[in-house]
Order: sequence, then structure tokens, then C-alpha cells
Amino acid sequence: MGSFERFNGRRGGQGNEVVILSHGFGTDQTAWTALRPWFDQRFDVVTFDLAGCGPNGADTYDVDRHGTMYGYADDLLDIVDELDLHRFTYVGHSMSGMIGAAAAAARPELFERVVTIGASPRYLDDDGYTGGFKPADLDNLFESMRANYQAWVAGFAPMVVGVEDNRVLADFSRTLFQMQPDIALNTSRTIFTSDMRTLAPQLSMPVHVIQTAVDMAVPVEVAQWLADTIDGATLDIIDASGHLPHMTAADEVTRILERRLIETAP
Repeated sequence: MGSFERFNGRRGGQGNEVVILSHGFGTDQTAWTALRPWFDQRFDVVTFDLAGCGPNGADTYDVDRHGTMYGYADDLLDIVDELDLHRFTYVGHSMSGMIGAAAAAARPELFERVVTIGASPRYLDDDGYTGGFKPADLDNLFESMRANYQAWVAGFAPMVVGVEDNRVLADFSRTLFQMQPDIALNTSRTIFTSDMRTLAPQLSMPVHVIQTAVDMAVPVEVAQWLADTIDGATLDIIDASGHLPHMTAADEVTRILERRLIETAP
């Protein structure tokens, strides 16, 4: 079985230019449902489930390979090579923003453009850098996940969604519960303890940073840091709350994508 099939890969759409959509922690590729009509009309769309996520998550996760974000980047490049893709647009939400950055730094000739939504290279505060979390915050997060995963999801999901949207809350809770608790805990440790800031200056292709104004996982300062550090990057801040704007504010995200990917395309 190839990587694309193993990660539940799907491909469709009416365009010629390829776009890869890669979801964030706790969701799966169904997170792109609200944006798919826009993408399908304009692109050849590739989606898949990250290791540990989706219906086959327990079979695709490897505790050693996925102990760093670079293991996920290797998965992405395996799929790209298997499908023989070249010069595509990559859209990554949350952890997939940095997965794409790692892959794009390693193989820049493949990436036409990169779009990040709610991405962060480092979640812990540091000297001169606001990540949004302190070590004690992460200790409490991991302990809550370990002690009672169901109770943790019940509290975590509404904070991440960030707005009153029962449909999205139900969808996000469903995909969080779809993850095995031990895999979810290991994945969250990998994400929240990572520091991928050295990748930002290495990105040579156009990068478009999208961020909500209020996000419990990623402060606006992080998006501003990315835009300032990545040469030539654009920054669009959506006047909305929550970490899942592609699900809760799809119209706003679509307007930004239209401007950045279509109207200003070379």
C-alpha cells in the first residue's frame, strides 16, 4: 500500500494547478469541507489524513517517526513523490503549517506557494518571542489529557472553536474522539514542545500567513513574527475568534484566498 492510500488520500477538483490541503491537530481532512467547493472549482485538490488522525489513525502513527514534526514532513514528501507532484500550492492549518515549512525548506523546488492558517513555529514563550504558553501551561494540558481524555476534549474543543457554532464543535469533538488518547497526547507533546523558528528564514517561495484576531492556541504576535521573519510574506488577520477559521469563518478565508492565490497569481 502506498503512502497516499495509507493516509486515506483523496484527489479531485476541476483545475489544473495542484493544491495540497493539510489539516491540523485533532481534525482530519473533513475539516476542509466548507472550503472544498471554492478549491474544487479552481484546483486539482489533494487531501489526506495526518498520521494518528482520521479513521485509520491508529495504523498510520509511529511513535518514533512522529515524535518530531519532521516525521510528518517526511510523510508529506512521500505522498508528493508517489503522486509525482511538482510546483503545487500548499495550504496547511495549525501544525500542518510547520509541517509544510519543513518540507518546503527541504525541497523548495516543489512548492509554488505556501499558505498557513493559525500556524506557530513555537508555542512556548521565549526571550523576545511571545508563543502564548508557559511550561506550567503545557504541564497542565498534558496532565489533563492523560487523566481523563473525554473530560479534556469537552473543555478543550469549545476553547479551540472559539465561537458559538454547534456544528463545528460537534465535528471537532468527533475527530478528537476519533484519535486514540495516547496518540493524541503524544502528538500534542510533539507540537507544543517543538521549536521550528529556524525554518522561517529558509522559505524562499511566496508565503501567505492567515490568522484570526483571537486564538487561544496562537497569539497574533506569532503570526506577525512569521510575517516579519519570512522574506516577502503577507499577513492577513481575520476579524474573528477561534483557531479553526477554515471551518467557522470560511467566507472570510475564501476572500483572502481569492486575493492571494487568484488575483495576485503570476
